[in-house]
Amino acid sequence: MTSIKEQAAISRLITFLQEWDSAGKVTRKHILENFILANQDKTGPELEIEFSQGASLFLARITAWLRLTYMYGTCLEQQLKSIGIFLSAASGQRYLLEFLEIGGILTLLEILGLKQVKEEDKMESVKLLQLVAKSGRKFKELICESYGVRSIAEFFATSKSEATQEQVQILLDTLGHGNPKYQNQVYKGLIALLKCTSPKAQQLSLQTLRIIQSIVGKAHPSIVDSVLSVLRSLNFEVQYEAIQLIKDLMAYVVRPALLKGLVSLLKPSRQETAKMQARILEEAGSLRLMESLPAYVQQAAAAKTIGILAQESREVAEELIFLNVVHGLMCAMGNKDHTNSQRQASITLEYFVQMFIVIENYVRRAMGEKLFELFMQDAANLYLNMDAVQADILATNIVNIPADCLAKGKTSFTETESSPEEEWQSEDSEVLSEPLA
Repeated sequence: MTSIKEQAAISRLITFLQEWDSAGKVTRKHILENFILANQDKTGPELEIEFSQGASLFLARITAWLRLTYMYGTCLEQQLKSIGIFLSAASGQRYLLEFLEIGGILTLLEILGLKQVKEEDKMESVKLLQLVAKSGRKFKELICESYGVRSIAEFFATSKSEATQEQVQILLDTLGHGNPKYQNQVYKGLIALLKCTSPKAQQLSLQTLRIIQSIVGKAHPSIVDSVLSVLRSLNFEVQYEAIQLIKDLMAYVVRPALLKGLVSLLKPSRQETAKMQARILEEAGSLRLMESLPAYVQQAAAAKTIGILAQESREVAEELIFLNVVHGLMCAMGNKDHTNSQRQASITLEYFVQMFIVIENYVRRAMGEKLFELFMQDAANLYLNMDAVQADILATNIVNIPADCLAKGKTSFTETESSPEEEWQSEDSEVLSEPLA
């Protein structure tokens, strides 16, 4: 038999639920705001005490209202934050199960794809999905089985808020850990995100990919074109993360394809550059825009990346020479339309010349004594000191070093005080981060 105190508590609960059932939008919004203020960080048992062992009845009403109104954005922020109090409550897993039973995951994923819903509300939806994913492997699988990775990735690519994108990154990272059944799905979703137009989304995707790559243990072939395409970005942080990922991928079977791709980028397609140049010359400030031509930005980044890889591994440096990297670097040094390509290629070629005597001999003959002397005096600023004829000599070089010559001409390489990565990072931060006019 219940006590008078318990009867009074039950009576208050019934009155509260009746008030909710008969209330309109404004009153319900006010009730939820008061609930959020009063119940932050409460545990499951504390919520039960607050609602006289009937907290689930209130949660059911909130979720039912959410299901009916989420497409219109009615009090969506208050609804999602209130549900978040239940889902984050310690010792309150029953609330999570109740929320999932009424299709909570699908509702949250659908919210992410609604154009009429505010970005802030979508971020609240992402935070709830985080709570679900952090509850265990079976809950991560439920999200993935609901086509969650695709919905989350699409929202990630189109989001305009960096704060929201950071929350999505946390969610994708969570889904990639302790989820062997669907970790490849998350991995492929992150690779696809590299081709989106948001620099922040690209940067965060690259960071997460480096982590998930080590979990998956195998590199998917599609990662080669995707990560190389990111080198077109004018965003310095994006290029930095792309280079770090390429360094990691040197330990996987995609290494030969990546190295071959990097070398090929040193000589952009004439057809592509001609089309882009024609389009740029029609616009005002064409000289400035020429420096931002994607193929040339990619060329400079490839030269920089090659230098970093060669500095870190002699074996990789030799593989690059077999791919005729010296020819490609000299072509990039002769690109009069993009000074950063000239500078990065010149710096990288200097390392190869210092690393292998045979390279020095070939480069000296191809350049001629005068140009080679200028190159050795100050490789980084060679582009400032050479004339148009010398640039053409570089751009049209026919250097091709046979593999047997490399075997005969190996010599030790003296390490510099600072790595090329550190040197380039300080030199190009301004160039790479310059926005398109």
